[in-house]
Amino acid sequence: MSPRSVFLLSTALAFAAPAAFAQEAADPTATPEAAVAEAPGSPDAELRAEAAEWFQPIPRAAELPSGRPMTQPRIELGKTLFFDPRMSLSGVFSCQSCHNVGLGGTDMLETSVGHGWQQGPRNSPTMLNAVFNAAQFWDGRAEDMAEQAKGPVQAGVEMNNTPDNLIETLQSMPGYVELFQAAFPGEEQPITFDNFALAIEAFEATLITPNSAFDQWLMGIDGAMNDQEKSGLRAYLDAGCQSCHAGVNFGGQEYYPFGLIEAPDASVRPEGDVGRYQVTQTEDDQYVFRAAPLRNVAMTPPYFHSGVIWELEDAVRIMSSAQLGTELTDEQATDITAFLGTLTGEQPQIVHPILPVRGETTPRPQPISLPANAPAE
Repeated sequence: MSPRSVFLLSTALAFAAPAAFAQEAADPTATPEAAVAEAPGSPDAELRAEAAEWFQPIPRAAELPSGRPMTQPRIELGKTLFFDPRMSLSGVFSCQSCHNVGLGGTDMLETSVGHGWQQGPRNSPTMLNAVFNAAQFWDGRAEDMAEQAKGPVQAGVEMNNTPDNLIETLQSMPGYVELFQAAFPGEEQPITFDNFALAIEAFEATLITPNSAFDQWLMGIDGAMNDQEKSGLRAYLDAGCQSCHAGVNFGGQEYYPFGLIEAPDASVRPEGDVGRYQVTQTEDDQYVFRAAPLRNVAMTPPYFHSGVIWELEDAVRIMSSAQLGTELTDEQATDITAFLGTLTGEQPQIVHPILPVRGETTPRPQPISLPANAPAE
């Protein structure tokens, strides 16, 4: 599909199964379409009907698109690996370092910091609700979360490890041997790099944020959003934001040039980062990126792959001019920003695991030094 194609609601969005919400007024078996049909007299009926054509609520539980199993032992192993800094060569950085579950799944830095305190090339995207994305990373180079999990652990600017050293580390700890055996029963050698990634994928698929104010409203609760937020949804639809940011995750499905109408400032779209072109080597993919999911976006500044914009309303204005060729009024920008705040859902409640004790043969962490330009204390 051409990057300039109009967003089409794809079968990937079928994850939006009926959801049960905490509000007593919400029918746990209802769908947005049913809510529209059952409440035609609601003052929000027309807006809700239009919204239901584009968006779906986040379900209470997700399944992997691949159909791979999400057993409890596999999820528990994945959680342990996710929080364990010993998966990095230095023993300093874990998945949680850049994708902090308590910070909306990000590190709240302009670009990530990794091995040797190196600055990464891009802003860390949230892993919350990543199970609903068609592909992972800003440029979509990983087709699923298992493939994605193999990247940072090997990247020199991130965890700087190798598959062989990782497997040696895991095999040296009796606690991990037991966890892998439980997660992958019947396998003669369950500790593999592939299984490492599959376990992390299973855990990350549980990191979803249902029951946002918008989802409650979409399911029929008029009072879940206030008047300004509803005006923001109206402005969002009128401006055409849903052309790229729709579906269950409000994005994450298609690729578009950043600067479709007008290139943003070079600080926002650095010339050296040509986006998906680095993956496909196709000229049409110059400065093309996956449309960012907007769920929980109010929690995850700074914005864009460059991470240089800290205020959500500023990001809204940039997207309006760069992607739609529209200059929003102050009221429209403020209202859309208020609406985006309704996409914040219930955050995952995760208990930090107690990590397996190292064994006698566990490789020791390799020390990392400060950058050459670091100030002396």
